Amino acid sequence: MSGNEQKYIDEAFETNWIAPLGKNVDEFEKEVAKYNGTAGAAAMSSGTAAIHIALELLDVRQGDIVFCSSLTFVASANPIYYLGGEPVFIDSEYETWNMSPVALARAMEEAQEKEKLPKAVVIVNLYGQSAKMDELMAICDLYGVPVIEDAAESLGSYYKGKHSGTFGKFGIFSFNGNKIITTSGGGMLVSNDVGKVERARFLATQAREKARHYQHQTVGYNYRMSNILAGIGRAQLEVLDDRVKARRAVFARYEKALGGIEGISFMPELTGTYSNRWLTAMEVDPEKLSVTANELMDALEKENIEARPVWKPLHMQPLFEGCKFYAHADDDVVSERLFARGICLPSGSNMTVKEQERVIQVIRERLG
Repeated sequence: MSGNEQKYIDEAFETNWIAPLGKNVDEFEKEVAKYNGTAGAAAMSSGTAAIHIALELLDVRQGDIVFCSSLTFVASANPIYYLGGEPVFIDSEYETWNMSPVALARAMEEAQEKEKLPKAVVIVNLYGQSAKMDELMAICDLYGVPVIEDAAESLGSYYKGKHSGTFGKFGIFSFNGNKIITTSGGGMLVSNDVGKVERARFLATQAREKARHYQHQTVGYNYRMSNILAGIGRAQLEVLDDRVKARRAVFARYEKALGGIEGISFMPELTGTYSNRWLTAMEVDPEKLSVTANELMDALEKENIEARPVWKPLHMQPLFEGCKFYAHADDDVVSERLFARGICLPSGSNMTVKEQERVIQVIRERLG
């Protein structure tokens, strides 16, 4: 916590507004929209809920196709199933670890040939790094397919001077407990289409019509953020830029200490982008180091240091067995390679230099 959260929480208690309504919710939406330069924002109970609403607003229905990044957390794709859609997964590329424009172009070409273009494309900005938005947006615009930018992990990141999450029809942020700023649980949908943002709030508030009695003619959801949690978010947003600097400093120390070792490489930062470095992720080449990523994580675990693999690609998950997948190249499945070799290191904003040096020491010792 930043230390200023209690002020906003106290205001919610003093005014007796603790429900999914109130000043904190209204102001948090305005402040997030202003920070990112979007016309509007709607606070949700989670980033997953925001993706669900965005897909609903794009009229995804039973049997509709939705393209989605494969190297991501399951929450990016679960909402496709909520609506009865069919996810098609797109591989990563090496310069960002995000959606491959080459694979996306091939998927679009085949979809057009079959006369079944996707209703939407969910592009994920992995670990804070923006995808190649110019190339990806050009492909989607060519086929007239709207984009949902899953920026759950990339609040505070930039792509060519523009905020991450503001390129598609909708952008999605997460304020889960592990994100760069948190409301404990929560998310935000942003868009330059004010009408769609208003519709998102309507759907997220059980689709209650404007009437004295409780009138409903549309299926709605209980997805609004509480006024208390929004208060936490307002204080967190005030220190977002400081958190980004802290995460980037953690990344820089890891890279300086380990980046010169042959066989270790860190998640790249594409030229013209600025990553919030939400997580420091590195790739371990077992052929050059005689150590696998799993063995390195085992060594850290023995010292009570938690490290995790890179996300298991969704096309490899049992949940999505049978779903179509487009690789970066026939002989090069980038997401599978990153999963086999990738490690996410401890990266908290409040991590001390001493704590980080201990992590580095264990890694160096295991590498010999």
